[in-house]
Amino acid sequence: MAGATPSLQVNNLFATPLMFRRWGDDPLNAELRSRILAHRDTSKGLANSNIGGWHSEDGRLEFCGSAGAALIERALAMTQEATARVLQDYGQAAQPFEWLMTAWANVNERGDFNQAHTHPGSTWSGVYYVDTGVAGSEAKPAPLQIFDPCQGRANTFLPNFLPNNLTIRPEAGLMLLFPAYVGHLVFPHQGPGPRISIAFNMRRQPYP
Repeated sequence: MAGATPSLQVNNLFATPLMFRRWGDDPLNAELRSRILAHRDTSKGLANSNIGGWHSEDGRLEFCGSAGAALIERALAMTQEATARVLQDYGQAAQPFEWLMTAWANVNERGDFNQAHTHPGSTWSGVYYVDTGVAGSEAKPAPLQIFDPCQGRANTFLPNFLPNNLTIRPEAGLMLLFPAYVGHLVFPHQGPGPRISIAFNMRRQPYP
């Protein structure tokens, strides 16, 4: 007589972490919005992944004053905590890593978007939403879409049944953090007001 069938054990290998933290309608947002829009009026900006829109110079949000410094501290704290959680999941102790941070502001008006891209040369990438540019419970802000970084898996492993991307609806006060190798894009903005976000990269020192 055959014995009972052993239970099936399942482990998801090589997971891609995605971290969320929500501050909601934080008073910091109003100050960041004012500072970013004022700086846009005096700065030509850069052209990177943005098609249309305005991309500030890279730095540490110096043009945002104390509000920028406060957001930098939030991003650094979240990065340290997220890294500790990832290491913990793999049975490793948390370490006080040193991070080289670069941040910039993005302002998208109607029709502006960001094409698919990654952030090479960094450990983590993140975004904080200052203003979605739309209002009301029925509003549909331009979403962020992120992609499975393993295209071999996305294209060949049950591609018609398992998701290979995730669409995230922005909200003011939301901060996201994900590995810098993860591809992502921003759909065209359709709202009446400017869609304002702050993106940042965290590079572990020494890298990688």
